[in-house]
Amino acid sequence: MINLSFIPFAFSQVATPGPANMAMMATGARFGFKAALPFVVGVILGKQLIIWPIGYGIMEFAAHVPLLFTILKFLSATYIIWLAWRVANMRLTYNEASAEVPGFWAGVLVHPLNPKAWAMILAGFTNFIDSDTPTFFATLYIAFCLLIIQIICHPIWTLFGDRIATLIAGKKYERFFMWFLALVTVIFVLMALIA
Repeated sequence: MINLSFIPFAFSQVATPGPANMAMMATGARFGFKAALPFVVGVILGKQLIIWPIGYGIMEFAAHVPLLFTILKFLSATYIIWLAWRVANMRLTYNEASAEVPGFWAGVLVHPLNPKAWAMILAGFTNFIDSDTPTFFATLYIAFCLLIIQIICHPIWTLFGDRIATLIAGKKYERFFMWFLALVTVIFVLMALIA
């Protein structure tokens, strides 16, 4: 049996600041909403790559090899913090020939390397799915709910970044804003690691 309260839980997790949302907001701010859309689609589909393995027992494997899981967790956090460093040093100038927009495949990597995403999905399976629910239906339910919620929330974060860029690009507080985005990203990564 599945628990419908997973939906508001998932919405609260997907809609709130975290490494993925900060990356999409920064990408929208740096390159504009339309140019960032392939990255956003990659982020959305990338979460599906970790939902299904978790549903089918990767967490059980991790329980037998906890050191491997710990190493992966910290490698993931390191990658997201590196992304935050890049965000901190970005500037919101559009249409620079030297700037390369993060594409679909860069987006696909965000959630598999995002500790918050792993923690949220694990919490979904352990707290909102009864143990007698068939694995396929439990995994399909979580995957479908998260897909729809991401389709709603992720473009909003990207558009928010795009709108902010039109207000602050080239202004003296642009640098502080980009460092703020990076700092928030690091905070949420550290919170996910601690949790």
